[in-house]
Amino acid sequence: MSLTTLLGTKREMSQIFNDDGTLVPVTIVEVGPCVVTQVKDTENHGYDAVQLGYGDVKLARVSKPEKGHFKKAGVEPRRYLREVRLAAPAASKVGDVLKVADVFKVGDWVDVVGLTKGRGFQGGMKRHGFGGGPAAHGTKNMREPGSSGTNTNIGYVRKGKRMAGHMGVERRTMRNLLVAKVDEKRNLVFLRGAVPGYNGAFVTVRKATAKTYAKADRALRKSGAK
Repeated sequence: MSLTTLLGTKREMSQIFNDDGTLVPVTIVEVGPCVVTQVKDTENHGYDAVQLGYGDVKLARVSKPEKGHFKKAGVEPRRYLREVRLAAPAASKVGDVLKVADVFKVGDWVDVVGLTKGRGFQGGMKRHGFGGGPAAHGTKNMREPGSSGTNTNIGYVRKGKRMAGHMGVERRTMRNLLVAKVDEKRNLVFLRGAVPGYNGAFVTVRKATAKTYAKADRALRKSGAK
């Protein structure tokens, strides 16, 4: 089975123009090249999967077990390793190098998985969107979250209460982003929309698993038209 997932790095946001002059806001993501470092099958491991390696790394930053793993595969050490499950035996073998053009093309719909930007310690209004107190003259609780107790004779704060705290650095999946352009020479893919993370953040790009369609498109599909 061919792969539908590659590893990459978020670059920056930009914009491109279609042939009709329409401006399209895009996020540039460097996808691959990824090397296959391990292949798993149902007979030996109980499921089908491949392990992908991405990104250069200094040899001094690689642990001893990882050095043995890369040496066994016969590939150079990689900074990131991710396993991709497959529904059928893999068509790739250890040592194969996968580039962006091998998986994605213009017009594909993809999902991007990454970590959101870290915002540090934030209050309830920024972290959860609370409305705050009244902003009238003389008030001193404009940005306070208000009471957090249970209003009982044994008052306590319930577990999971939304309060001030650390914000960001959470796993997020941006679904159904359109591939607007592919640059094979530089391994770049231009995605219509936003991608989680800072410029230079590690991301996983896969073909969309739950693509939604517009009403007109859904009507055509329901009627059997192509």
